[in-house]
Amino acid sequence: MPRTVIYDLKGGFGSLKRVNELYELESEAQGRGAVWTGPTVISTAPPIQPSPYLASLSAGGIPPRPTISTVKYWSDFSHLYYHPRSIVQLNDYSLGSSIQPFEDYTSGDELFDSLDKEHDLLDRDLRLWVEECDQMQGVQVFTGSDDAWGGFASRYVERLRDEYGKVGIWVWGIEDGQEQRQKDKRLLKATNAARALHDLSTYASHYTPISNNPSHLPEYMSLNRMSKWHTSALLATAVESVGLPCRLRGDNHRRTTLNDFAAVLNINGNQRITQLTFSVLNPRVLRDKLGQDNEPSHSDIRTGNSQHSHALTPEDGLEACDVADVAGTYLDVNLFEDMSDTMMSLKKSGKTAHVFGRVEILRGPFADHRIEAQYDDDDEHRRKRRRLHGMSVLERYRSSLAFEMLDTFPGIFDGVSESGLVAVQASLSTSSIVAERVRSLQRVVARTVGLDEREALSNGLGEIAEAYEEGWRSGSEGDSDD
Repeated sequence: MPRTVIYDLKGGFGSLKRVNELYELESEAQGRGAVWTGPTVISTAPPIQPSPYLASLSAGGIPPRPTISTVKYWSDFSHLYYHPRSIVQLNDYSLGSSIQPFEDYTSGDELFDSLDKEHDLLDRDLRLWVEECDQMQGVQVFTGSDDAWGGFASRYVERLRDEYGKVGIWVWGIEDGQEQRQKDKRLLKATNAARALHDLSTYASHYTPISNNPSHLPEYMSLNRMSKWHTSALLATAVESVGLPCRLRGDNHRRTTLNDFAAVLNINGNQRITQLTFSVLNPRVLRDKLGQDNEPSHSDIRTGNSQHSHALTPEDGLEACDVADVAGTYLDVNLFEDMSDTMMSLKKSGKTAHVFGRVEILRGPFADHRIEAQYDDDDEHRRKRRRLHGMSVLERYRSSLAFEMLDTFPGIFDGVSESGLVAVQASLSTSSIVAERVRSLQRVVARTVGLDEREALSNGLGEIAEAYEEGWRSGSEGDSDD
């Protein structure tokens, strides 16, 4: 049973109340009057009005679909009731403040230190949830990584590792892909991302940097890049799908755990930075194609009709997924930041990317009997062959559960069936592409970080990059090992 703790700045929760209809904090209300018996003056800020969707939902009516103009906070499209202990507001900073912006990595680091000394954050906010778990599979942390939240999360994950040494800690570091016109802003974000990558990958079981605004999108996606509602839906599709095997019921033979994921991805023991890619497919068209007994057509099965992409079709025998295509070019969306620049750099240097480990998830009507049989017969043999020849290790998971888009999900996928269901193919991988990304951050650090920490940070990033350079080969060399 998942538990949630949400940290946000003052004003970041929007109209979301800490105490809702399902919970009451009587002891907290009684305790306030015992501190001071004299006269009091209460000063309150104007309340944030709920969005039309939430207002209608609270009134028991049929809520209208949210729109870009009505969504200002993440809570404007959330219809969950959170436990009061799940909502933690940090009053030291205000959302969107120009006087004291929450932008610098060290600001988050210092904020955690000050709060932790005063309250012991893990003991106050997390321990009660952990004690309710019979068998805790792991902890997932979602955080901004190119702003002050990266510093806050790094210190938090460090404490988590000290407190729960053997528990799997998966960190998803969200990087703002919006292009910054000011050079100093761009350098600040890159420096923050470098520090977060260095620190978080040290303490986390796996760290996955994901851009909320990937540089290339397929034609079937209609994404408003300025809307956090849209970009969060894009990330949710990928992250929720790639983690599906860890949430299946215990009697499902394809159920796995976060630690099993780590065993496939972290081949050499020091490869904890992963790359996330995915594609969205129309399940109705996919089901029709897989159900044909005659030769299937070559029309694209993605949600639109994106002819520029190679569609995964039954005649491929899903062999297209076996190629060590760590760039994820057979998948439409790559959430790894600076992907296009990295591939261009590899091309110029005459190198090809090498995959170390990859976890692949197919959800929706992929579970055709022909595909199931081919997977089950060949997977074990292929895994052994890859290990013997130093090839990439691949693990596949399949589920007939399609991704369901709720009524608050924005219409970012064209041609979706009326049921609101889409099939998703997602992949997590560790690859030599990570080295290029880390090297680029290392070059930024050499120009922007002060002398007192430049050497340690730069050397640390260099060691991280070296862990992903094994297995590279020149493009002119033959593949005789096959």
